Amino acid sequence: MSDRNTPAPAEHHGIDHLILDDHRWAERVAVTAWIVAGLLFLAMAITPIREAIDSFDLWFHELTFPIKWGPLTAVSKFMAFLGSVYFIWPLRLVVTAVLWFRRRWVALAAWWMAILLSEPLIGTLKAAYGRPRPTESLVVEVTGAFPSGHAVAGAVVALSLVIVLVPRGPARRNLEMAAAAFAVLMAGTRVYLGAHWLTDVFAGVALGAACAIGGAALVQRWFQARSPDPT
Repeated sequence: MSDRNTPAPAEHHGIDHLILDDHRWAERVAVTAWIVAGLLFLAMAITPIREAIDSFDLWFHELTFPIKWGPLTAVSKFMAFLGSVYFIWPLRLVVTAVLWFRRRWVALAAWWMAILLSEPLIGTLKAAYGRPRPTESLVVEVTGAFPSGHAVAGAVVALSLVIVLVPRGPARRNLEMAAAAFAVLMAGTRVYLGAHWLTDVFAGVALGAACAIGGAALVQRWFQARSPDPT
């Protein structure tokens, strides 16, 4: 019987911290997220469907935007800062440095895979769809509305932090739920502030989750193929 405290051979490469060791169904979740995001992007590209989505989003905005509460507004604006480049990129560099100095190369690759999958898509998709933002908003934004960059980045960062920094086990599962809740909260605050339509944030969370989970799964599969466990 092996000692539970003895590092597994895969641990040398950092594979033990990644998602497939804890969730064998992670790849299916990633594929589902890609499908959901893809269907939303496809729907927005078909004029009659987009018009129906626009009508629904306008109705939801007019229903919910007048509802404002001071403390929730403050929290939403703080979340807007957490999802901005002024916070996200310094955080990414700090995590990169931590993983580098710990020599966790698989985790580092997974961390950057999620970033490299998501970041180019945000600007490209915003430009391609050119969807106007709501005219009523508590924050000033200049880029297109669809998809929500904050929702994408919030899901990518929150989920990836757990994937690359937290070992498998009950603590990871609890933090995964917290990360998912954070991503949903980030998305909700964007709608609350009037910065995005509801569909924008749905697409953003789906895309962010797909990049974070799918990217980690791809990296782990690649490293395992190159460095199979000798046991």
